[in-house]
Formats: sequence, structure tokens, C-alpha cells
Amino acid sequence: MMAAARDLTVQGEMRYDEPMSRHTSWRAGGAAEMFFVPASVEDLAAFLAELDTDIPLFWHGVGSNLLVRDGGIRGVVISATKMLRNLDRVDRYHVDAGAGVPCTQLARQCIRWELGPSEFFAGIPGTVGGALAMNAGAHGGETWERVESVRTIDRSGEVHERLPAEYTVGYRSVSGPADEWFLGATFVFDPEVTPSFETLSSMLERRKTTQPLGLPSCGSVFRNPPGDHSARLIEAAGLKGYRIGGAEVSDKHANFIINRDAASAADIEALIEHVRSTVLERHGISLLHEVRIVGELAT
Repeated sequence: MMAAARDLTVQGEMRYDEPMSRHTSWRAGGAAEMFFVPASVEDLAAFLAELDTDIPLFWHGVGSNLLVRDGGIRGVVISATKMLRNLDRVDRYHVDAGAGVPCTQLARQCIRWELGPSEFFAGIPGTVGGALAMNAGAHGGETWERVESVRTIDRSGEVHERLPAEYTVGYRSVSGPADEWFLGATFVFDPEVTPSFETLSSMLERRKTTQPLGLPSCGSVFRNPPGDHSARLIEAAGLKGYRIGGAEVSDKHANFIINRDAASAADIEALIEHVRSTVLERHGISLLHEVRIVGELAT
């Protein structure tokens, strides 16, 4: 099965047994059997059209919200963010952004164009594609509040233009047509709202002072439960600084788990589960992961 995938002709770059620790912000995890960096949407579409449907497929962004288990990922990992970097102003209130555009870049450019509200995108650590996939948000704003349409590509390589009505969007959750991945989106902004670099700078400064940005992490590990904050619950459970192997609950922000000392993915996952079970025991609240955990356990 994998031999058939290896025989496919591609214009981009194909790597084998690629360590996913190079491609996640936690700097941990096993290898991908195949790691494909397409040269263009056309290259990606042709690859998907030829790929055996029995071969597992995983779409990778920048890995800012991802934990890959130490056994790695079977099948093909597609990393298309480098080619999906278009960022264009369509008209007075609309912006077209590729899935590979960093959310911070989107925020800065929208402010230059005086399009708001857009500052909140600077608080999202990943790319537009990841923000679309999970309805990422920060500072009171959420990605899908600004979405007018999205472009996707399916398992057969066909490109689609879809509307928000075709998706079910909630807090840090998005579900829609199966086996499709985001290529980009058109965002609409409010003509009555003027953003400012001062507000953006204030958001970034607050992020720098309250989050452990200098150490490998994935950002917030757990979603906030209704009416409360995961960080408060974790801190109240006495878990700041708690370690398993090289993984540690941050002293700076309790909803961050940092790779303090060459942590394995197993260390991180075990600490996530310990935090979840402890908060459930102490507070009676079951925290839900915001981080995505994928791949095989080490054998």
C-alpha cells in the first residue's frame, strides 16, 4: 500500500520517516511514514487524485495545536501551508487569505487596511487553516464570526467553495463535509469598526507577560468550561509546576504544558490526562482537550 504511494509523481517535496518533532510547537513526537510538501494546489490535487483511498491521510498546518504520539503517523502527512500564503484585499470590506497565512500576519495587514475587528487574530498562535478547523479565537473574537466563504479540497483532489451554512460551528469546534481540508477563506469585516496597532500591541504584550512563550508548548491545552477558565481550575488544583518526565504545567499559565526537558509525547499526554483527572476529582468538572492528539503509541 505505501509502495504505491511512493511511486506517485509529485512536483513538490516528498520525505520519508520524517520526524514530526520538527513540525510541532511541542517539539515532540514520532515520525510520519511519508511527509508531502506540495508545490502548488494543482500538484496537491493531482497527488490526491492518484493516491490510493486505503492510505491514511493527515493534513498538517504548523503544528501549534498538535501532539503526535511517539509511534508516529501512518500513511501520508500533507504539509501545504508554505504554498497557501496568499493575502489579498478583495474589496472595501473583504479579505482573501490562504490557509498557510499566520494569523498574526492577517491581523497586522487588516489593521494596515483599517479593517476591523481584526486585532484578535494576533492572539491565535497558528495559521488561518488551523483557525478555520477549530474556530480559534482570542480576546473575545472568533474566526468563524468573520468568515464569508471557505475553499476546501477533498480526498479526490476536487476544490470546493463553501458557505458557513454548510458547517456546524461552536466554541473551538467545527464540523462540515467529511474528508475535506481548508485551502483558505474570504473574511468580511465591519465598516463601523476601526482597528488599531495600539490595541494589537497591547494584546501581544499581555500575551507575552502571561504566557510561557519562550518554551515549547501548544498554547492552551484545554477548552474553557462554561462560565469558568481552565487555567483557574488547574491552578486551584495545585498543579502549577507539576511534572511528568520532561513535561511540566507552566508556572506562568496553568493551561499551558511546556516541554521543559526533552519531553516525549508520552510524557505530555500522561500529564494532560493527570491534569484532566485531577481537576475532575477536585472540582467535578471534566475538561475537554483543545489540543489535537494523533498518531500511534510507541511499541
